[in-house]
Amino acid sequence: EIMRQAPERVTRLALFDTNPLAETDVMKARRAPQIAKARAGALSEIMKHEMKPNYLSDGPHRSQILDVCMDMAIDLGVDAFVNQSVALRDRQDQQETLKKVTVPTMVVCGEDDVLCPIARHQLMHDLVVSSTFEIIGGAGHLPTLEQADKVNVVLRRWLEET
Repeated sequence: EIMRQAPERVTRLALFDTNPLAETDVMKARRAPQIAKARAGALSEIMKHEMKPNYLSDGPHRSQILDVCMDMAIDLGVDAFVNQSVALRDRQDQQETLKKVTVPTMVVCGEDDVLCPIARHQLMHDLVVSSTFEIIGGAGHLPTLEQADKVNVVLRRWLEET
């Protein structure tokens, strides 16, 4: 969104486990009940049953990372959950924005990202001229937590090259 509104302020762009497309009608329909449940005091249940199962790859630290995700969600609270849900629900398609990107850009995703699959990242890579594309093995939607060392190597290399 920053790239769309103020591209002159961006000197490099790293896109991690994201989605350039507008929300599908199916996903939009899921948001209202989740928001209502969160407002009714069931944020923990939503995170536990509807969100957390989609975040991570199977790995030795999965349980610990899921606990961190739950703690972050609870600490941020209902208002943050609602605001994020509305932002996702109402987001614009950013494909045209990506076609205009001229700054060094890296697209990174977890190999097992269910929320934002590899195909969406390949699309972003294809839309951004001269971008680099990295897939992090052993990671789902949160490679920065699941495979921090691998992400740091990829990010450091990219920053040194650009």
